[in-house]
Amino acid sequence: MTASVAKVMNESFTVAVDGSYAARLTTRAGTELWYPERWTLGGPEPYAVPLPVKQPEDPGSGVLPLADGRVLIARPAPGHHSLALLYPSGPDTGELRLGTVETDELRLLPPAPCGTRAYALAAAPGGRATDVWQVTPGAPRALERVARIGARCFGGAWLDPEGRLLAVEAQGPGGEGPTKTVAVDLAAGGAVSPLLQITEQSNDRLLLADPDSGLLLVSSDAPGEERLGWGVLGSHRPVRFPEVLHPSGTRLTPIAVQPGQTLLPERCGVAFRVDAAQGTWPAVWRPGLRELRHVASPPGWLTGKGLWTADGELRVPYSTAHNPCGLARMRAPLPDGEEPAAGTQRRPEDPTTGTGTPAPGADTPPLPAPPAPRTPPRAAAPAPAPASAPPSSLPPSPPSSAAGPKSPPPSPDPVPPAPPAPSPGAGEPPRQAEPQQQAGPPASGPGGDVTALQHRGHGGPPSGLLGSLVRRAVSAGGTGSFGALGEAARKPVPLQQAPLPTGTA
Repeated sequence: MTASVAKVMNESFTVAVDGSYAARLTTRAGTELWYPERWTLGGPEPYAVPLPVKQPEDPGSGVLPLADGRVLIARPAPGHHSLALLYPSGPDTGELRLGTVETDELRLLPPAPCGTRAYALAAAPGGRATDVWQVTPGAPRALERVARIGARCFGGAWLDPEGRLLAVEAQGPGGEGPTKTVAVDLAAGGAVSPLLQITEQSNDRLLLADPDSGLLLVSSDAPGEERLGWGVLGSHRPVRFPEVLHPSGTRLTPIAVQPGQTLLPERCGVAFRVDAAQGTWPAVWRPGLRELRHVASPPGWLTGKGLWTADGELRVPYSTAHNPCGLARMRAPLPDGEEPAAGTQRRPEDPTTGTGTPAPGADTPPLPAPPAPRTPPRAAAPAPAPASAPPSSLPPSPPSSAAGPKSPPPSPDPVPPAPPAPSPGAGEPPRQAEPQQQAGPPASGPGGDVTALQHRGHGGPPSGLLGSLVRRAVSAGGTGSFGALGEAARKPVPLQQAPLPTGTA
């Protein structure tokens, strides 16, 4: 398999919002004939269903699985993109054409929280604006433009469980100037408001967002160089840029965040793709841990892809000639002093492999506790039972697995095999006392967090990361935080601009 073919297969792999299905573009062995493939992930073992149509697909097509098992495909063509739904229909593939969007550039957004609608970013004529298109199968208007943003936009992350607020990266006029993250209210005519602005000239991007816990993974060059940071939606605490997420000679890219941790951001697991001189492999981290836990990738890992279950199991997809559809399962450690959720058990450590290897900079101070609950907790979805294999902590370099993966099952109901890649073990260092929040921007000591984004009395109460939330005219009278049940959604306001002290990088 050539590198370009593998890249398309990996980048096109997308998981439905509830983790029940996935889809990707793939080819038949020895050919360049592309077709969509749907993975069923909800059974005891994953299996793939090919969805070819009469003509081969363009490798630039986008695919997105819906929660009902159908796969949305966006096909590029000169001057427009056509959208259709594909689904198994006996031995053939059924196809429902939805319409076309007149644009040269269209990209499907991550799955919407509802699971039944889909959204896409399309470059408006002239390239100086971006349209948000809503795809609603079965509606009188399957394709509808719901917002226009007066900038070139990239990225995309959902901020609320209802799929109303969308965060995108917006470039300056003419593609010049810094890139900022803005929030688009799709239920209010596409109203746009600033979301993440650390300094006036910094490039501030939102990489991942978890609507349940409020955990946000950001990237910014405000500390003097491009760094990864984390914060909590609606919190008064600033963005934090821990050294553990800035290891020397290594690039980290967040790829998946754990759902279901309602108002518990420090328990929320994050999976990273690690790129270093030794190769590429996954790693896991939680804000409540002071280490980055490296794990070995299975043979045929769909590089940069992974998904979490609500109870903390990381599932890493892989595809080999022996098993074209597989999931390696592993479990990340909880923060110090935490216990697994009810109904789950902490797996024993594998004595043959020892503890996980920390990343450079693992001696950073403990991260602050999450803010006080802002809304009554929502009931979390029942957590699936964890796999039965014992865990192990794996070294930072990705060794090859001695055991080959299993053959694909002929039906969705086989006995599941043992997971090929278990989790890191326990043994985290004891948690130190939490430092008090300083009144002004502190200087960062060696190996400490770059926590330079404090408020300097810009009028009114401090807003913290994505700040306090202001009421819209249509939602007057609400007093809870963002995402409160029974209240209309509110527009986040950006982080107060504050100069960074010298020496924080």
